[in-house]
Amino acid sequence: MEQLPAIFVGDALGLDFLNSLATPVDAPVDWISDGNGLAAWLEQAGVVPLAALKAIRSKSSPAELDAVANQAVSLREWFRAFVRKHQGRPLTAVDLGELGRLNRLLERDDSYLRLALPSPGEDGPIALQRRRRWQTADSLLLPIAEALAQVVAREDFTHVKACEGPSCTLLFADHTRGHGRRWCSMALCGNRAKQAAHRERLKALRG
Repeated sequence: MEQLPAIFVGDALGLDFLNSLATPVDAPVDWISDGNGLAAWLEQAGVVPLAALKAIRSKSSPAELDAVANQAVSLREWFRAFVRKHQGRPLTAVDLGELGRLNRLLERDDSYLRLALPSPGEDGPIALQRRRRWQTADSLLLPIAEALAQVVAREDFTHVKACEGPSCTLLFADHTRGHGRRWCSMALCGNRAKQAAHRERLKALRG
């Protein structure tokens, strides 16, 4: 059975990583249940160059890629617990003490800065860009770690929310002006809620 496309509704890549385990229809789907799934998710997220992904997959055994996927799943569920614990209120300096695991992973990064032609949408004739050396299959964890760190450093946890859909597990950062977002998306859960409310109103009218 062909895998569904990954879901990107979190408005923060780190939250989209948590949403790589979700129930988009009836049954739970884990997009990173093995090494191939992890590589496919990273490709859809656009955080690993295709050439680097191809090189890593060619020189890594399926067992090595599966082992990295297992690490990614462990990291995902650890960070999900952190987000669930702290969502709805600003993070404080005390909360930093819970993030040692993430800092240890970030310390393994082998990235560097270089001058290059700007990417589309960047200003100026020359840009300063960050690049990463993709040495081993384990390096696939590094852009994930960076995305999780960006959630901690840049998002106001007061506005990190869980979708209000009854069976939905998706998380998102509410960047709307009034911070009134309730659903992962109107297409997935918003319309279902509207239809359910409509059915309830009809039922009430019929007595």
